[in-house]
Amino acid sequence: MTEKIEIKNISEAARRILQAVEKKEKIIVYGDADLDGVTAVIICKESIENLGGKVAALYFPDREIEGYGINKTALRNLEKYAPALILAVDLGIGNFEEIKIAKKLGFSVVVVDHHEILDGLPEADVIVDPKQPDDPYPFKFLCAAGLCFRLAEKLFNRQMSKNLRESFAELAALATLADMMPREFENIDIIEEGLRTIDNSFRPGLRTFFKTDVLNLESDNFNRRISKIISVLNVRDMKEGIPAAYKLLCAESASSAQELIREFLIINRERRDKIRVVTEEIEMNIAEKKEPIIFEGARDWELNLMGTVASIICQKYGKPTFVYKTLEQESQGTVRSTEEINSVALMRNCKDLLMTYGGHPKASGFRVKNENLEKFKACLIKNLPQSK
Repeated sequence: MTEKIEIKNISEAARRILQAVEKKEKIIVYGDADLDGVTAVIICKESIENLGGKVAALYFPDREIEGYGINKTALRNLEKYAPALILAVDLGIGNFEEIKIAKKLGFSVVVVDHHEILDGLPEADVIVDPKQPDDPYPFKFLCAAGLCFRLAEKLFNRQMSKNLRESFAELAALATLADMMPREFENIDIIEEGLRTIDNSFRPGLRTFFKTDVLNLESDNFNRRISKIISVLNVRDMKEGIPAAYKLLCAESASSAQELIREFLIINRERRDKIRVVTEEIEMNIAEKKEPIIFEGARDWELNLMGTVASIICQKYGKPTFVYKTLEQESQGTVRSTEEINSVALMRNCKDLLMTYGGHPKASGFRVKNENLEKFKACLIKNLPQSK
């Protein structure tokens, strides 16, 4: 019988985590603060705890302050835990320098990421990313929570309890939809499995969405409710280093979940107003421009709004859209692109001008010194496929 193909290094990652649990090593779960990252962190944390291990710390970088991914500020904050295992999820594949620093500080690093491979791989102890050039796994489009769901299966040797599996599938399904992964092959299985039980989830934070009228939906359409849940959970509100979505998904009671949801709905309304203002400002800026890309930024724009703004503009105008917040010496931006143009490949042509970049073909990000902003824009336009 032919051996089933598995994601490269996923068994090795499971072995390293189990070793850490057995030897009572300190484990840090480090993830992005978007919904995919948050759900991936929860799956890993709860897997480790159910196996008898202890998570010494969770870390979600604040994009407004630290930027994206593993960063030097985070490593300074976490240095007190070394030696320890850092399990980095939904980020890390482009953090070459930072992972070297982490290793020098005494950390072991396991990366579980689904973003595009840039120029080689970082020197992590174990890397799980189906997009590695030599990964034979046939399906390349799992989100980070989907990968962590598969990692959990390895950790429990496919013997996890029914309740735990249902819980992880629910989280992975929401993340797959929120991260707009292709609805095909393995992702269909994850979505169907997760949504099958979500309306009666053991998590008060999810169950409350279905058992009360907290969303104020006129219709009880299931798909509409799921979309609204994702929109609430996508609120990028960080307090004391913990994203709002994490607090809600880990709420211990229906009453605390209901209160959190009401707070998030208020934040969501305020967020929509801010998005409208920034979107209108960009549209005014580009009204007279006839450029093949949209490239706009400002000092007073909030970084956590940039993804939604870029999506709106890209969909409306059908052009690769680069939207950024200008800081003192550098700018940090979000990219949304069309089906025809791979934004990561496009930025790779301009990598010498960038501090960092990476993501998915249609959704990515970058950091660039302010002195290189215009050069970066010119380089992007020069390297657009239709410009050649």
